[in-house]
Amino acid sequence: MTGVDGADKGEDEAPLRRDARRNRGLLVAAAHEVFAELGLEAPFDVIARRAGVGNATLYRHFPTRAALVDAVFRDQLGGTTAAGELARTAPDAWTGLNVYLRAVFGTLAADRGTNDLMTTRIQGVEALDSVHAHNRRTLEILLERGREEGTVRADVSTEDVLFGLAALGRAVPALTAATTPDAWQRPLALFLDSLRRAPVPLPGSPLDGDQLADALRELGPHRTSNGA
Repeated sequence: MTGVDGADKGEDEAPLRRDARRNRGLLVAAAHEVFAELGLEAPFDVIARRAGVGNATLYRHFPTRAALVDAVFRDQLGGTTAAGELARTAPDAWTGLNVYLRAVFGTLAADRGTNDLMTTRIQGVEALDSVHAHNRRTLEILLERGREEGTVRADVSTEDVLFGLAALGRAVPALTAATTPDAWQRPLALFLDSLRRAPVPLPGSPLDGDQLADALRELGPHRTSNGA
């Protein structure tokens, strides 16, 4: 800065802007690592420490957990949408369901943060809302095709499938930690087999949209030993 009127402030402020961009990048990278290890309720001070910055810096960039989660997973969630688009073009519904759900569960097994994100309802994450909507529409399309083709049972609803997948997905981290990284394939195969056309009807009534949302909220994010 060469004058008292601040005319040349830009020269002094540019490095600060670069530092801010650098800190933001460090925080996003650290949060991705920590969320993958501990889940979405990982303490903010752990993330800040991993990024090498103070808590105040973290909150300055991301005042809410939803804002940080959105920044971390916005690009990554695109893979689920792409898998859904591919599944919709499968030659038959059963192939589409298998390809799609195996792709989704491979992601759930690899990253605990993504698992939390995809199997529960977290308010305020814009990127997640569009992925949930696309996921639901993909399943609606495949289930309807499956009914028409005679491969999917007629009495299963989209909400039935969404809740079943969420509940099974929640178990994936514990299962893979106790056994092998691909251990999720066996229970997923059993779940898929339960969707096949069957002569015995399902008991009770299917969930409606509000009941599904309430149930997913009750599942909640994975808890950590360090607190939220």
